[in-house]
Amino acid sequence: MLSVFCSGEVVCEPPNNKLDRFSGTLYWKESKFPLSNQNMLLRGCVLRNTEWCFGLVVFAGPDTKLMQNSGRTKFKRTSIDRLMNTLVLWIFGFLVCMGVILAIGNAIWEHEVGMRFQAYLPWDEAVDSAFFSGFLSFWSYIIILNTVVPISLYVSVEVIRLGHSYFINWDKKMFCMKKRTPAEARTTTLNEELGQVEYVFSDKTGTLTQNIMVFNKCSISGRSYGDVLDVLGHKAELGQKPEPVDFSFNPLADNKFLFWDPTLLEAVKMGDPHTHEFFRLLSLCHTVMSEEKNEGELYYKAQSPDEGALVTAARNFGFVFRSRTPKTITVHEMGTAVTYQLLAILDFNNIRKRMSVIVRNPEGRIRLYCKGADTILLDRLHPCTQELLSTTTDHLNEYAGEGLRTLVLAYKDLDEEYYGEWAQRRLRASLARDSREDRLASVYEEVESNMVLLGATAIEDKLQQGVPETIALLTLANIKIWVLTGDKQETAVNIGYSCKMLTDDMTEVFVVTGHTVLEVREELRKAREKMLDSPHAVGNGFTCSEKRSAKLTSVLEAVAGEYALVINGHSLAHALEADMELEFLETACACKAVICCRVTPLQKAQVVELVKKHKKAVTLAIGDGANDVSMIKTAHIGVGISGQEGIQAVLASDYSFSQFKFLQRLLLVHGRWSYLRMCKFLCYFFYKNFAFTMVHFWFGFFCGFSAQTVYDQYFITLYNIVYTSLPVLAMGVFDQDVPEQRSMEYPKLYEPGQLNLLFNKREFFICIAQGIYTSVLMFFIPYGVFAEATRDDGTQLADYQSFAVTVATSLVIVVSVQIGLDTGYWTAINHFFIWGSLAIYFAILFAMHSNGLFDMFPNQFRFVGNAQNTLAQPTVWLTITLTTVVCIMPVVAFRFLKLSLKPDLSDTVRYTQLVRKKQKAQHRCLRRVGRTSSRRSGYAFSHQEGFGELIMSGKNMRLSSLALASFTTRSSSSWIESLRRKKSDSAGSPSGGADKPLKG
Repeated sequence: MLSVFCSGEVVCEPPNNKLDRFSGTLYWKESKFPLSNQNMLLRGCVLRNTEWCFGLVVFAGPDTKLMQNSGRTKFKRTSIDRLMNTLVLWIFGFLVCMGVILAIGNAIWEHEVGMRFQAYLPWDEAVDSAFFSGFLSFWSYIIILNTVVPISLYVSVEVIRLGHSYFINWDKKMFCMKKRTPAEARTTTLNEELGQVEYVFSDKTGTLTQNIMVFNKCSISGRSYGDVLDVLGHKAELGQKPEPVDFSFNPLADNKFLFWDPTLLEAVKMGDPHTHEFFRLLSLCHTVMSEEKNEGELYYKAQSPDEGALVTAARNFGFVFRSRTPKTITVHEMGTAVTYQLLAILDFNNIRKRMSVIVRNPEGRIRLYCKGADTILLDRLHPCTQELLSTTTDHLNEYAGEGLRTLVLAYKDLDEEYYGEWAQRRLRASLARDSREDRLASVYEEVESNMVLLGATAIEDKLQQGVPETIALLTLANIKIWVLTGDKQETAVNIGYSCKMLTDDMTEVFVVTGHTVLEVREELRKAREKMLDSPHAVGNGFTCSEKRSAKLTSVLEAVAGEYALVINGHSLAHALEADMELEFLETACACKAVICCRVTPLQKAQVVELVKKHKKAVTLAIGDGANDVSMIKTAHIGVGISGQEGIQAVLASDYSFSQFKFLQRLLLVHGRWSYLRMCKFLCYFFYKNFAFTMVHFWFGFFCGFSAQTVYDQYFITLYNIVYTSLPVLAMGVFDQDVPEQRSMEYPKLYEPGQLNLLFNKREFFICIAQGIYTSVLMFFIPYGVFAEATRDDGTQLADYQSFAVTVATSLVIVVSVQIGLDTGYWTAINHFFIWGSLAIYFAILFAMHSNGLFDMFPNQFRFVGNAQNTLAQPTVWLTITLTTVVCIMPVVAFRFLKLSLKPDLSDTVRYTQLVRKKQKAQHRCLRRVGRTSSRRSGYAFSHQEGFGELIMSGKNMRLSSLALASFTTRSSSSWIESLRRKKSDSAGSPSGGADKPLKG
């Protein structure tokens, strides 16, 4: 059969990433057939409701439209990973420097001193000079001091990350009971970066909303239906819901459909012609496919949930769409089957924002039915409908204020002669080689004019539970949320208001809809000028003129008002061009909320890449469909929601769960804790390694640079594996500064991660300095004591093995006390590992100096009883105690002063928590001793002045973090802001020079 097509030829556009557009022509048997997007089947799609079809592959492999929209898969690494790699290189360079210093010392010592002892300490046969001795000493010290390079660090980091991933998987508060879906960490390498997110890019449908459309209200011939009424016919109060409308008269009704206004059904049953025409339009003007597996069991497969909701509403009110063929549509109208001839479908697209069908009824009358956005359709109505138009517009404004998705319905009668001429013009336009879409649009525009208004529909796409609260909480944590959606502007803006991204209190909402580069640039420029010229832009005591002359690094620092930006897909395409992307980014970052409408999957990824490139901030993308995959892969962190659109987003993501509200817990609890734990782990790990290794360096100056070690070989082997590995792992896995409830209650606690305060190059050098300081005291205090100390029997205490035992014991005790100070949350595991490691150290120490091991391995364990004899001396324990106190006291003093003079926000939260616990304990004590005999209420006597005025003002309707901000000391709130300003100063403006005025 396919051989008959061998003489055919397809001429089409080259491969591109435009999913909503295709233009081509099929030449076959001396005839031309237009090919449009309706003839295209995208890669991965499934063709339904047909047994067979003829197909032709137009694009394959990387040329397919979906592959053109997919971004490259990138290996994701955290900022801490990249910093660790740099620090390890620095440490290796430091190791080489220490080796060179000690090698030079060895060469000088051998030349100046060692030459005198050749009779007693001759060189090896291969060593013929002091220089060569120094060269060999260099490599010996590289081997001895190699423990300063944290080889085991990477293994420990992966173990900690694995533990954090399991905590996410096991979190019952992120488990969706309805879908039986737990949260899942699909990677173990990005956990700590969850605590550093600054930008969240979110899809709308299915991510912020449930993607379940419900026919909620409608307006027919100037009358609004859908309000919930009580038994007296008045609008019901909030929370009251009577019985839903009974559709039992209709055997084909969908039992899941609920409607609360019975007057609409009464109008249908009474045969109101406007109501019948309204639902007739809904049952005909669509592209829904119907499937009837059993008699009376209809299943609708709609291109969008909106169409499915409208057709289902018509079905329940007696106009049941039953079946369709390429040329007919069969509808059961109030129980009677009626077949309409389908003459043309004028399909929806981003520019038209409307859809029409032209049908011929059984009586032969031709009618055009149209539904579309009110901004488009209301301008195409016949002038005779002005009075009805005014009433319907009021209803539309009412519905939009409730966050509903609205459509306007209209119709137009066509005579046979006019339709025949119009059909010929449409055919010629569809076969045009050039400007086919423009010509078709012109033909469509002609017929879709002077229509008669029928009414309007209002569909509710319900927000997911907890979305407004989640967005409010993330905003308080200084996380910017951008919505990137393929939906039209009106719908996206409505949802923006519903989820409280957009509010009526905002200074202004900028809408960018330019179709050319110049128009978009001008609209962005005007938006920036309005932000700077607005009186709200005056803040921090500066006037506008002073602000314009100041050195601003971005518009964000100059603007104090609340602004929002809404931009369409065609405008965004121009805004993302190389010569304008920085203007768009600077304008968008100055706004509190950004909504990008009608964007393609590739544009979503481009917006994310733009912020990653110029803002140097951690980005997170969250979506639920295949069109979100590119965005999810491009962002630093990708989150997939397992919703109504399959699992492609989940499969491409790094983390997944079933509801958007779980994002706040993922970031503010798991992300913040992971970042905190990882930073504390790294600081302690570098500290303990330097404290351990640098002792060898100091000892080199007192042993003739002979590459002799301070500790015995077994202690060197077991230090990182046994004595100090488990305590730091326990801290890295279990530690927390405040409980999870406080992390959610005070979102400002999230900001240190965004500013990268807990582990950076400065913190690294502080840890290194503390480690070197500890090593100096660890070596020189025992060295000074042992120089003059004697045993109880008067013999000299200073021998190599006793010195080694004393230094090793001091080291283990000091690092154990230090990790105890660093641990903020004690569990049984922490206690067991810390004190257990100390116990294991002493057990192994005494075992290695015991008679038993000497009898079994006399050549390995020669120093029998050394540990017992050394630790039996009071002088040794006084030395260990002195070393521990001198090493730890500066740390304790510094933290005490910092807590008193400049506490962190987490310190303040912990303090308030302790105060609350004490108050509760005191309150319980008072209740125990209080009188219980009187039953009279004490409210009138004990209650202070009420908070009624405060509640009515709304000032208390903020999250607790705002109250906490006023509670904290002025210094604890200002230091984060100053660091944020420093960070923005160092990053510079996205557009380049900081001195450049924004208006130019």
